[in-house]
Amino acid sequence: MRRWDERDAGRETRDERQALSAQHSSLVSRLPSLVPHPTGTELLDDACADDAQVRESLRNIARANRWFGGARAVHWAVTRLLRDAPAAAPLVLLDVGAGAGDLGRAAALAARARGVKLEVICLDRHRVAAGLAHAAGYAAIAADAGALPLADRSVDILLLSQLVHHFDIPSAELLLRESARVARRGVIVADLQPSWLAAALFRPAARALGFDRITIHDGLTSLRRAYSRADLAMLMQRAGLSSHVTRHPGWRLVALARLS
Repeated sequence: MRRWDERDAGRETRDERQALSAQHSSLVSRLPSLVPHPTGTELLDDACADDAQVRESLRNIARANRWFGGARAVHWAVTRLLRDAPAAAPLVLLDVGAGAGDLGRAAALAARARGVKLEVICLDRHRVAAGLAHAAGYAAIAADAGALPLADRSVDILLLSQLVHHFDIPSAELLLRESARVARRGVIVADLQPSWLAAALFRPAARALGFDRITIHDGLTSLRRAYSRADLAMLMQRAGLSSHVTRHPGWRLVALARLS
């Protein structure tokens, strides 16, 4: 499938693209260990972005997860990973780049359906995100994903949803290695699949749902940044994670690596 270009969507004006790109470029601050993907910039690339904008964007991303397949992909992955887990076994899931904590909820619901109690810890470098996750009832940590402040094998499941595409290949590999270090049972990577059709459909759907302009811009940028199925499989392999990458509705990819 050919690489998507913003012109395919046909609705974003040149002036709008330039204005938003300039706005985002002025916000970007890089982590010491993780380098952003070289294609475009997004609001959440910046740990010091405006609180109100981050809050609005995270709430719209949670709605996008509900309507466009993100929550279903995580539910599927957790259900599959817990297929052989003893009923009522208490487990811990660390959601890295958790945003508002909505996907932690999807994971907990999937575990509950299998009779497994899942404690969710949300980690995000944005203090607004950590605050929203805490308000949703989850333990929350404000920290950088490149150096997780947890001991080796200290959680059962580590979830990376729509986070890997934010980073270049070496940084994505580092992030996956950190995930494998911290997790005992498995690592779940749920992300977008690059698609010109998804990009063309996203804008009118997002507008119909009342998404703000920055979230729409960032959604399109995410699709441009997204790693292909083959590239995601390569990243997992280079990080020492044995997995099979599967496609899911809503142009989603899921890589599930069992560690024990």
